[in-house]
Amino acid sequence: MSFKQEMDQKGAQAKKAARRLAFLASSVKNQALSAMADSLEKNTAAILAANAQDMEAARKSGLSNALLDRLLLTEARIAGMAEGLRQTAALPDPVGEVPGMWKRPNGLEIGKIRVPLGVIGIIYEARPNVTADAIGLCLKAGNAVILRGGSEAISSNIAISRILTQAAEAAGIPQGAINLIEITDRSAVDYMMKMNRYLDVIIPRGGAGLIRTVVENSSVPVIETGSGVCHTFVDETADLAMAQSIAFNAKVSRPGVCNSMETLLVHEAVAADFLPAMLFRYHEAGVELRGCEKTRLYHPAVLPATEEDWATEYHDLILSVKVVNNIDEAMDHIDLYSTRHSEAIVTSDYFNARRFQREVDAAAVYVNASTRFTDGAEFGFGAEIGISTQKLHARGPMGLPELTSIKYIVFGDGQIRE
Repeated sequence: MSFKQEMDQKGAQAKKAARRLAFLASSVKNQALSAMADSLEKNTAAILAANAQDMEAARKSGLSNALLDRLLLTEARIAGMAEGLRQTAALPDPVGEVPGMWKRPNGLEIGKIRVPLGVIGIIYEARPNVTADAIGLCLKAGNAVILRGGSEAISSNIAISRILTQAAEAAGIPQGAINLIEITDRSAVDYMMKMNRYLDVIIPRGGAGLIRTVVENSSVPVIETGSGVCHTFVDETADLAMAQSIAFNAKVSRPGVCNSMETLLVHEAVAADFLPAMLFRYHEAGVELRGCEKTRLYHPAVLPATEEDWATEYHDLILSVKVVNNIDEAMDHIDLYSTRHSEAIVTSDYFNARRFQREVDAAAVYVNASTRFTDGAEFGFGAEIGISTQKLHARGPMGLPELTSIKYIVFGDGQIRE
């Protein structure tokens, strides 16, 4: 069987399973999610062994430390994956929800009802926890799923998907609802992007290159997610101790994730008071610093920033720093280089805070908080399928409601149109 025949077979199975999933009782889906969480924990040793193979291969291939961190699984991270499934089970089921209903003068009653999207394809890189999160969310929202993870995490993804599939089907989830493409060749991604017969939507999760490839080449509708050139602007009225804490967390806590800060903008009025200690702290933490000429005056380790730096999502302990004249220049810079993911201002000025939130175009805009909070769990949605950076259908952390669509239901008693 060729890889195309194999993928078509999985697509057909997923399409068939999606019809049954759309009407599956919430209780069955919740019991399955709980069983899947238990199975993850029971099979922790097998998952860790598979992940160790991926980690060894990734180190030999020269993967960066930040990407190695994204790939790494630990007992705690597997427990977190299981907890995410349990949280998803506890969330309200969006399928069948009626957001609104109204009656027309001719007596027709018209309503909206939430329905699953159908079959969701997810193309992602590095992070094997996405396998569990995506499967759990798709199933709870009544969708079948076809996953294609990165080659660097293939052993981990196979182990996790097989464990979850076995537990889900034993608990009543139809066969074919969960599918992992195990072909690591790039041709599998190219073919998946053309599977219109089976896929209702594709969601890419990964770096800018992956997302751009899917957006530009997919004939299946795409929900664009993930790429995060995020900024923090330290205003002239900022509490500088607060600003240092926020700016450090936004860059250093997990530099390989999409909600980490890539560029720090500092008002020139506070640059001399703020930057020397801030840059020293970054340098001590191993952050490579790249800055404008004004920034370079405050620490000898700051390299000259290039035009490319301002637009780069590093996924690493690298930070661009720029001194700006005012809030207008900060917002202009953000507008030019932002990927519309997450942006933050640290300020004590109410009007600047409100203006920043009103005028900055991003999925999440923060006042006096780290961009690292842009996450489904932190927003109270349970796990997430990704952070949508587009405006059609969904924006921001995508939880269960974003994995559904709307169907109109119309009740009449014999009406005909004149």
